[in-house]
Amino acid sequence: MRPTDNGYQPCAGYLADQMSHMEELSQSPMPAFEVIEYDPLIDSSNMTPKIWRKIAEDVRDNDHRFDGFVVLHGTDTMAYTASALALMISGIRKPVILTGAQLPLGQIRNDARENLKTAMMLAANYSIPEVSLYFGDHLYRGCRSTKISATRFDAFDSPNYPPLATVGTSIEIFQEHCLAPPRDGTSIVVKTIEPAEVAAFRIFPGLSIDIFRHFLQKPLKGIILETYGDGNGPTDDRAFLNAIKAANENGMVILGCTQCLHGGMTQASYATGTALTQAGVIPGRDMTIEAALTKMLFLFSQNLTLDEIKSQVGQNLIGELTLA
Repeated sequence: MRPTDNGYQPCAGYLADQMSHMEELSQSPMPAFEVIEYDPLIDSSNMTPKIWRKIAEDVRDNDHRFDGFVVLHGTDTMAYTASALALMISGIRKPVILTGAQLPLGQIRNDARENLKTAMMLAANYSIPEVSLYFGDHLYRGCRSTKISATRFDAFDSPNYPPLATVGTSIEIFQEHCLAPPRDGTSIVVKTIEPAEVAAFRIFPGLSIDIFRHFLQKPLKGIILETYGDGNGPTDDRAFLNAIKAANENGMVILGCTQCLHGGMTQASYATGTALTQAGVIPGRDMTIEAALTKMLFLFSQNLTLDEIKSQVGQNLIGELTLA
């Protein structure tokens, strides 16, 4: 990103030019690197599943050439991309680390410089065989990450899973939190994510049942229902429950996720949560909204039956949720 009259915008060649002036990148212990710049460059607000696939295929096709990969990405949709890549790429033995910055590399005050250098060192020198996100001195599992601040340098967090690494005067890797490497002989496989008719809906006091019923109409196939607390909703309103039940019976996949940043939901602690389960809401446990939405897109892209999607959407596939 570089400043323009209309605000920050991506500029072809600008990153490589800025990196060419960073003398420390040519010094030990920095690794040798290659910059692959996409054309066209985009603001991350314009991210699409098509570009997710491009990134995933580039990792697969260049796996034999590099010790690790750093994906430089805008912060707005970084957690979505991290979750998507974790679902799409299986069989990886090397780090795939997303990072970015709140202030671009070319600014006098910026967080880009340290995020970039540390992500490169982590990618080149450590055994972290999964998609992760590095920001603000922490390395998080990609599909557990969420953006928590629009302005702070520690803009990301992993509310319900511990970091894979922390960085201070030294780098500490928590190998027990990392995924195990795939079995010997396993090849990298890229699975697709295509656009699908899925959406998220946040319940709130005073929700119009007419609006809610209208929202649940076809062509919608799947919905992330953002519930209160442990998985609760306004179950005194029979029309609300009946709308969910009708949508479920008509073949819609309804996954519940809590509106809370920390903790998960089982829909089992309160009668209001049990009522949602009985109406057809599948507990999303402690998944982030980003992971839940990309997972829904992923499952609808895999030629699965409706029963298979409903069975898998609430299960742990890649470390994105905690079952216990």
